[in-house]
Amino acid sequence: MPADSLQIFEQQRRRLTGLAYRMLGAVSDAEDVVQDAWLRWQRVEPTEIANPQAWLSTVVTRLCLDRLKEARRRRETYVGAWLPEPLLEDPELAMTPEAEVGRDVSFALMLALERLSPLERAAFILHDVFELDFAEVAAALERSEAACRQLASRARGRLRAERPRFTPSSEERAFLVQAFLEASRSGDTQRLQGLLSEGAVLHSDGGGRKPAALNPILGREKICRFFAGLDRKGKTGPPRWTRRTTINGLPGCVSVEADGTLQTSAFEIANGRIVAIYTVRNPDKLTHLLPLLEAEGLG
Repeated sequence: MPADSLQIFEQQRRRLTGLAYRMLGAVSDAEDVVQDAWLRWQRVEPTEIANPQAWLSTVVTRLCLDRLKEARRRRETYVGAWLPEPLLEDPELAMTPEAEVGRDVSFALMLALERLSPLERAAFILHDVFELDFAEVAAALERSEAACRQLASRARGRLRAERPRFTPSSEERAFLVQAFLEASRSGDTQRLQGLLSEGAVLHSDGGGRKPAALNPILGREKICRFFAGLDRKGKTGPPRWTRRTTINGLPGCVSVEADGTLQTSAFEIANGRIVAIYTVRNPDKLTHLLPLLEAEGLG
């Protein structure tokens, strides 16, 4: 493999990983797709490819569309609420949003992408996120430019409401996250009431592997009752280890809970209140975080 060919691919790796993660919502699957794209890239002569970025984006998109068919079938039998694999901005991890995936991968947006058809999702990501022109999108999706414009337009309309509209200060983020963690683990529902917005939503993904709410819990009162119930059952308490970090662009933490469960929690904040909580407990979605635990001597 010529050195310049390797260099071309490595220059595109971040974009390709970001594209695959947004399409699939899974770190491991994104890495597998990029590896498959690398194997295909090795079989072509780079000098014959007029636009390597477009060629590689097309390969990754088609690989992702193939994987989405099987992923959606698995999703139909998934136990409980589904969340994408969390991405941490942490120097101990090889892959972070800034280093490999880029900005704007909030849980709200990723969940909204899940509600799109595969072609709508691909058209939006390729054009609106990665700025390919519609001729390139059409080539990738094997559709006409007009059809791709319609796909992207429909996706854009459905996603507009999910774009982050608030940017809380770092001090506010830190205070609310810490206060929530303390109140939820101590069963202090009165304090929780003051931290949550009235329409707050708790998403909890255990995948049938770890205890979690089977459906999103809607509303401040129900969330408070949920944590009060955990406290009564003795299922809360100080974690064995916690690390504050940024998860999919949101303030949050990764922790090893009192019972040894590894989990991540991310918090969406608006107007001084927590409006959404995203907790991932499914161990299958957290294997890429094991290097972080090993670095802390917890592996």
